[in-house]
Amino acid sequence: MGRMTAERAEVVVRAVVVYDGRLLLVPEAAGWGLPSGTPQPAETPEATAARVVYEITGYLVDGTEPLEPRDADGETAVLCRLLTESPSDGGRLTPDHLRWTPIAETTDTLLPPPVRRYLKGHIPHLDHRPRPS
Repeated sequence: MGRMTAERAEVVVRAVVVYDGRLLLVPEAAGWGLPSGTPQPAETPEATAARVVYEITGYLVDGTEPLEPRDADGETAVLCRLLTESPSDGGRLTPDHLRWTPIAETTDTLLPPPVRRYLKGHIPHLDHRPRPS
């Protein structure tokens, strides 16, 4: 049984928070990345994503659905819906340490393949015609 808990601790949940065509990124060792963390016991990936985003950034989000396929490395990326316009001051990072990056500019960011595929479908068209409302 001890072995299973060790494996369980390896699971990483990455939160994909997209708002207004931009992706929420936080500083990582290698540059910028998705807010991420490990689940607490019996916590769903969606709940983990929401908690991690709040703890790191202070933004309230709703973890809505895991992106498939889940990574073989035990990583799960979860789409999150932003619930607040501005962060509370409960986050570890202040707003000036966060980055809302236009999706089109995330090509250099290291993102898991399921996230990359999801974002590809969400890049606003680069032409400048007004979008139908």
